[in-house]
Amino acid sequence: MPFLEVAHHRIHYALTGAPDARVLVLSNSLGTNFSMWDSQLSEFEKHFRLLRYDTRGHGQSAVPHGPYTLDQLGGDVLTVLDALKIERAVFCGLSMGGMTGLWLALHAPQRFRKLVVSNASAKFGTVEGWNTRIEAVRSKGMKAVAAQVVERWYTAEFRANSPGTVRATLQMLEATSPEGYVACCAALRDTDLRESVAAIRTPTLIISGAKDPVSPSADGKYLAAQIPGARYLELDAAHLSNVEASGTYTSAVLHFLNSEGA
Repeated sequence: MPFLEVAHHRIHYALTGAPDARVLVLSNSLGTNFSMWDSQLSEFEKHFRLLRYDTRGHGQSAVPHGPYTLDQLGGDVLTVLDALKIERAVFCGLSMGGMTGLWLALHAPQRFRKLVVSNASAKFGTVEGWNTRIEAVRSKGMKAVAAQVVERWYTAEFRANSPGTVRATLQMLEATSPEGYVACCAALRDTDLRESVAAIRTPTLIISGAKDPVSPSADGKYLAAQIPGARYLELDAAHLSNVEASGTYTSAVLHFLNSEGA
């Protein structure tokens, strides 16, 4: 897989699919890498050229000194697009990736034809909750939080029926750089887009999980109500809805992105 040097650090990415197809950028959640989109690859590549990347501090991307800001996370996307000479794309992000998408729609709307924001909030959690998690990881490492986090990412039924997927997710989370993780936690802790998202004019699909305790469906409904013309879809899933409800998720995203000449 190739790497790009951006702003004095390295971003790991993959660009796959037909060279003449529209580009779809996929942005990962906190504590994962771009393999979290594996369930979507075969179908998405029938329609798009896929640009997957590991958010800074995650996967095989570099771990620059933190804390990070949402401006940096969004700016990395624009730098990668510029380096690859991609003028316009469509964007799909989940959780942290979804919030990154909101930033891009606010700060670089001319670069994105459509936006899918999955299992995300305009304001994630509380400062106290983030600080507690950051301190736990700093003092004890990723294993101090990984099992509890994965329990919140999938419903009890899915965890019982898909132990292999859950185990792989846990391993991916535990392998995440503690430094990169807490630096991205800080970016989420310090971001509040609740008063900003009404300015978004990019055609947007909001996807929530009906059983998501991380970004509750009420947060998705808020985004859909604030963003003019946004569509809203609620899936029978917890936080990683693209994995737990992969078939429905994939079909819904493709339907939205392929409609009305995206």
